[in-house]
Amino acid sequence: MKDIIQGRLSRMEDLEQRKILKQLMTSMFNGVVDYQEKMNRDLEQRIFGELGDNDDKNDIFVTVCAREDIDPIHDFLYPMLPGDAKPPEIPLHDIIAGLSRKQECKLLTVFMECGYPELNELLARRRIFQGRMETNRGSYAISARVERSQVYTGEIERLYDVFQKNGIAWKTLNHPYAYKFIDLILTGSDRIPEEDEEILEISVDLEQYERFKKPDIVPLWNIERLEIRNSGFPVPAADRINYEHVLSLRKTGAGHGYLVDGDEQDVRYIKRSAEDLTVVSPKEASGVWSVWKLTQPIMSQVGRLAYPLFSNRKREGFIGKYARQQSVTVRAVGELMRLVHSFEAADALELASAEVDGKPLGRSGQTYGMNPFISDNIRSESGKKRLKLTFRRRGMAQAGTEFVLNDVMSFIVSEIQMHFPEYSCEGEWA
Repeated sequence: MKDIIQGRLSRMEDLEQRKILKQLMTSMFNGVVDYQEKMNRDLEQRIFGELGDNDDKNDIFVTVCAREDIDPIHDFLYPMLPGDAKPPEIPLHDIIAGLSRKQECKLLTVFMECGYPELNELLARRRIFQGRMETNRGSYAISARVERSQVYTGEIERLYDVFQKNGIAWKTLNHPYAYKFIDLILTGSDRIPEEDEEILEISVDLEQYERFKKPDIVPLWNIERLEIRNSGFPVPAADRINYEHVLSLRKTGAGHGYLVDGDEQDVRYIKRSAEDLTVVSPKEASGVWSVWKLTQPIMSQVGRLAYPLFSNRKREGFIGKYARQQSVTVRAVGELMRLVHSFEAADALELASAEVDGKPLGRSGQTYGMNPFISDNIRSESGKKRLKLTFRRRGMAQAGTEFVLNDVMSFIVSEIQMHFPEYSCEGEWA
């Protein structure tokens, strides 16, 4: 409105009239405009407030870094497995036992910095590679094969179980790096090492895939594992059967997400308030509770990272918040568009088209499900039609993210799959 008034004033040729009108507008109408704009902002905030807060306290942020670059005092990034901070131990006893019995055994887990098609090709060929095992008594020729590692994807499944125990809705974890770890499996050696030998180094030549191999990369996420003692004594719960254990969040920060990890028989349910977690449990005595803290970063303070940071965070918006309040899913392409572009991860791609057909899955093989641990006991996979989602790349991708674009697309498709379980969803590039 102010711009319109300013434009009209600037077009007045009579400067005396312009001066008088300008004084009039400045003294009266500008105040009216300011008041109206303030009322509009208040109305907008009230509408957003009535829709409730979003669930961004439970968003997960992930990346990877070299083991030697792990910062033990980082503001919000921690190794997915606390043991990753130390160099991995080479399992000498397992190697000796495996070779003696002519059985395979796992050597190492390594990160492959390559796209999903290249990694699939490596795993599908089931090739045997040659390598060396260096000990304090000499060098051994070894052979090894590779297989997809379950070390970190298993940790994602464990996180899903913790979400379920806490009664919090699961949102697919956008962790493209977790699916790029492979295990090197020892299949043979020209000699069996002795019990008192010390293994110094193991190397396996992956030939044309060797350039992708990054042996000392570890995944990070914003989950810190805490041990919190309940404050005060447990008090009887309303059911007169269980007890309420109150965990104060004042010291650890009330602005973050928290999940209680405990045995099902010890945790009936969990209540949340602004500064406390209340665990309702049959345990009468005070104790220490295992809590997963989902530290939410301040994006303006995120420092330089070796690999891009990804998350499953959604953009804040009226339509998205309103849609979360509704239990009915709209079966329309527009709803698919809204779902896809509600994620910050969708900056790198856009949905070009969606089509339902009866063709079998796996024709393109460009995406995979990121929630294989979620079972559907009601619907059968057989007979489902395919929902083919075609994506285009966008120029907003961060530098260094090209090798994970298929994984980001898989994340988006996996989220759509949760909203449209009557179809088998599959993504491909246009």
